[in-house]
Amino acid sequence: MALLKERVKEIQQRIRERSMLTRKSYLMDIAEMEASPDSDRRAVSCSNMAHAVAAAGSDRADVLATGLQVKANIGIISSYNDMLSAHRPFETFPNIIKIAARNVGATAQVAGGVPAMCDGVTQGRPGMELSLMSRDVIAMAAGIGLSHGVYDAAICLGVCDKIVPGLVIGALAFGHLPTVFVPAGPMMSGLSNAKKSAVRKAYARGEVSRSDLLKSEVEAYHSSGTCTFFGTANSNQMLMEVMGLHLPGSSFINPKDDLRLALTIAATERVVEISRGSNDPRPIGKMLDERSFVNAIIGLHATGGSTNHTLHLPAMAAAAGIKLTWQDFSDLSEITPLLARVYPNGDADVNHFHAAGGMGFVISQLLDAGLLDGTAQTVWGKNLFDYTKEPMLSNKKVIWKSGEKKSGDLDILRPTSSPHSVNGGLKMLSGNLGSAVIKVSAVLQDRRQITAPAAVFSSETQVKEAYQAGDLQRDVIVVVIGQGPIANGMPELHSLTPLLSILQDQGHKVALVTDGRMSGASGSVPAAIHVCPEAASGGAIGKIMNGDMITIDAVHGKLSVSENLDTRVGLTQRDFFEKTGFGRKLFSSMRMHANNAEAGGGINNLVYGTE
Repeated sequence: MALLKERVKEIQQRIRERSMLTRKSYLMDIAEMEASPDSDRRAVSCSNMAHAVAAAGSDRADVLATGLQVKANIGIISSYNDMLSAHRPFETFPNIIKIAARNVGATAQVAGGVPAMCDGVTQGRPGMELSLMSRDVIAMAAGIGLSHGVYDAAICLGVCDKIVPGLVIGALAFGHLPTVFVPAGPMMSGLSNAKKSAVRKAYARGEVSRSDLLKSEVEAYHSSGTCTFFGTANSNQMLMEVMGLHLPGSSFINPKDDLRLALTIAATERVVEISRGSNDPRPIGKMLDERSFVNAIIGLHATGGSTNHTLHLPAMAAAAGIKLTWQDFSDLSEITPLLARVYPNGDADVNHFHAAGGMGFVISQLLDAGLLDGTAQTVWGKNLFDYTKEPMLSNKKVIWKSGEKKSGDLDILRPTSSPHSVNGGLKMLSGNLGSAVIKVSAVLQDRRQITAPAAVFSSETQVKEAYQAGDLQRDVIVVVIGQGPIANGMPELHSLTPLLSILQDQGHKVALVTDGRMSGASGSVPAAIHVCPEAASGGAIGKIMNGDMITIDAVHGKLSVSENLDTRVGLTQRDFFEKTGFGRKLFSSMRMHANNAEAGGGINNLVYGTE
């Protein structure tokens, strides 16, 4: 058992000290909820309980039981819908959970549903402007579901981009409840990522038809389950496992696999075992601490995960009274090796990653290297040291065996002794343009430093029009402003990736600078994203003019412009035309009160003790 690296300890300690007052305030809230009669359904009035069990059927008596006969009642929060592939499998999960709960002397009720939208569907369309803010809606919806106060624990069913972070924030608002997260798993592998990317580029060049593009995309995204590339959705699953909120090895089991069903049953049995009133209660708000979040950041770097988590992890941590900064991400990146290459950082998908050794191998390697804190609490086993195990089926029941010590494919997954890169997949940038994030795990070494003139745009559409007109056939840094949380809700811009990749393939020095997002699909083009302060807050990015010379230096962590911007007037939210159709108006108040990107970009990242 390797000792935790001193640098990891130092970063944990500074987060602990920085968060001392806010964490104390949060834990006081938990203590108050634990002691309150409002958290014990046996103290709920008869009339109120009658409403809670009116439709409980055969479970009614067990939910109403008191004294020594009281049984754990589990609240299920689900992101099910049948349009989105990742959420489609959850249709059957509540009944599976209810039966599994009864079999171990407990009950379960669907406490509520949360909305689940897909950035893959809304990409480049009006709905994308609602995407990031939906995380806060999900958190509030989860809170509403749990607000009935008749539960001893919770199960959260979620997978994709904003859903899991929102569920974590919502669960932390009821931090006295033990909570287990249950995934649905990725779809089976379809068209290879390399072929899919090639068709996208060919379409952007006008070499194939739209029907050819559609055929390619449908072959890639073809069944129930999460998309198989390592974007935000699958990064979510990695985080839930490395933070100990999943059962070990459960993240990347396909939806129709017999093991997936068995793991859902096992998760139900486990949440009963750690529920309030059990012999081993594990409330989520106490379980997740600075160790959990540092482990999450290290897992993100080691696997080359989505840049969106530089937004989500600070927001999730703040909901537990813990303050994360981008400097924490940057410092941890310097000491974390890149162990995995999964598309868009390589050709493999998450099914290949899982087959090569998956999360058990990654966690084992990082523990042995003293990078993960194995003492962090988890929902299963004693602590994170138990997460090196791999689930298997034996007589239709889950058993855990020791995980693989060797990678099954060194092109996909490597040990810490010979990683793909000595540093993590994410870098933080700073300079006279502000602060930003860049994902470098797929960017070649000779492309990580670039100086070129700016071409400034205020929308994806404008960039595409300039490309079609041939105006970008040169060395250029494309600057897209007005894409931050306050301006328009911070949509993803990764539909620009094929265009910029083509320019780069043609030999031009190309990069992107934006106060918007790129998700986990930024690919091989240098992209300084999440720039803050954003343009709509008077940030320097809003003062850039066409032709200004910009430098992105992902080696030394610099983002700068050569011109003196002090004499230029900054922009405000009023400088960006606010469209109100397609639901945008519903989110206008959220945009007006949004935090900056480093603080999570939403309104729901409550910092305890300062509200």
